[in-house]
Amino acid sequence: MGRKQRGRAARNARRKLPPNFETDEVKRAPHVLVFKRGISVGNNVKELIRDTRRVMEPFTAPNLKVSRKNALKDFIAISNHFHVTHLMTFSKTQLSTYLRLIRVPRGPTLNFRIRRFTHSRDIVSALKRPQTFPKQFEHAPLLVMNGFQDDAIHIKLIATMFQNMFPSINVTNVDLSTIKRCVLLSRDPVNGLIEFRHYNIKIAPSGISRAAKKLLQGKVPDLSRFNDISDFMYREGNASESEDESTGNNDENEIILSQQLRSRGNLKSNQSAIRLTEIGPRMTLELVKIEDGLCDGEVLYHTHVSKTPEEVAELRQRTIEKKRLKEQRKREQEANVKRKQEKKEKTQETSAEQNKKDMDESSDDNADDEGDDNDDDE
Repeated sequence: MGRKQRGRAARNARRKLPPNFETDEVKRAPHVLVFKRGISVGNNVKELIRDTRRVMEPFTAPNLKVSRKNALKDFIAISNHFHVTHLMTFSKTQLSTYLRLIRVPRGPTLNFRIRRFTHSRDIVSALKRPQTFPKQFEHAPLLVMNGFQDDAIHIKLIATMFQNMFPSINVTNVDLSTIKRCVLLSRDPVNGLIEFRHYNIKIAPSGISRAAKKLLQGKVPDLSRFNDISDFMYREGNASESEDESTGNNDENEIILSQQLRSRGNLKSNQSAIRLTEIGPRMTLELVKIEDGLCDGEVLYHTHVSKTPEEVAELRQRTIEKKRLKEQRKREQEANVKRKQEKKEKTQETSAEQNKKDMDESSDDNADDEGDDNDDDE
């Protein structure tokens, strides 16, 4: 079955786009491709890939199709054209599920083992009031990291890799209305496990009663049980500790807004409360190793294997020798291709000259035959 063609409206809209319709901000932002590696990873991992693509929106390819014939070098070849900076690959073996973070085009490569994971739909279905809507994925999430203050080289590499996967934020010029989500990475200093969480951010006005909040948010209350609006505003229990955010120990999630937000009730210099609602997915990551290059370089760090300096030097020498042989074979192949191409061109030239010579001889023979026929007629 052939590929479905775009509709007329989509084709016309695409023609109206200027040649360089992407802004400089979009071009500078890190773009991440999320896909699977291996013949089969199972339905659970496929759904996890879809959830991860949802996290990385809008700077990703949500409908990316990967076939078995696609190799890693295919994605690296198109990375420059589509401004791709990182690759996230999921694979599955008989032991566990693995995640690779690859920095394009020269590495390094971080290999993680996924200890546990939970899909977004399972997390959202367990919530009493889910906070999921399409507009929250129009902007990149905010990255929050905890437990990465260690001076170890592998901890710094992990922190740098994750920081470069999300757009940087200018604190002085950022529009707070565009920050709808956040990604939390928390590292346990005891066992080294990294907890991956994805939250929706909601900012609600605080310091006011529930009735006033309803009016500020544009909700129409039911006043059939009241004689006056004052009865509704000052009814008993309407501003209880469970509903009024100004009371209780909620100082940690209350802030003074530096700018006015698009949502109702959140005015500049007023007090508002930040609410986080998990929207998934959820992953527990264990670092396995860090490689230099694209999945084939020197092992810079390994969690379970430690080597002596002599073994490291031997492996490094072996890697250098392997690269040298690879480059030598590549030069030999290029030389063979060039030699065959020259031989082919020379054969074509010789064949063209021979054909031209044969055509000239045949034309001379035809001219002699016509002259003999004219003499016979006379």
